[in-house]
Amino acid sequence: MTATTTPATPLDGERADLLAELAAARSALTTTVRGLGDEQAGERPTASTLCLGGLIKHVAAIEEGWLRFVLEGPSAMRYDLPDGVTWADLAAGTAREIPQWAIDNQNTFQMPPGETLAGVLRRYEAVAARSEEIITAVPDLSATHPLPEAPWNEPGAAHSVRRVLMHVIAETAQHAGHADIIRESLDGQKSS
Repeated sequence: MTATTTPATPLDGERADLLAELAAARSALTTTVRGLGDEQAGERPTASTLCLGGLIKHVAAIEEGWLRFVLEGPSAMRYDLPDGVTWADLAAGTAREIPQWAIDNQNTFQMPPGETLAGVLRRYEAVAARSEEIITAVPDLSATHPLPEAPWNEPGAAHSVRRVLMHVIAETAQHAGHADIIRESLDGQKSS
């Protein structure tokens, strides 16, 4: 069954609960940058290469991609490899060419000079608003699409709208935890 959107009826309990959990996870993540400037949001105070602004950018990109998947199916998440490059090459770091999707994904974790925290947060808010529109309007949370071909996806597997939403909630909550550690390492502040 393909997920399409139609005018929404009042939110059922399951949708309301899932959207509330996603909103709580988003809030946990964005609270970690409260009171920071652009430079601080791009700092990497731990052994990790993660920064707070980059985590928010990454979560926004992941959420946007998965919600496009809800509407468009596997074509929304393509993992094509350049000619002559294999998954083994990519995993081993020996690929003669890195696919653009992999470069784009890695860049979501960065907050280069000139990028503003306010801009990152505005983009995340826009992604969140669109996601809520989609989840509110999709007729059936059980509607599924096959997952795109990639080594991390089981061949022939499919995800329902419900499972996509649960994945986005888990991803957001996981990165909110990372952000707590980074914020505390940055200036000793705790987000909660």
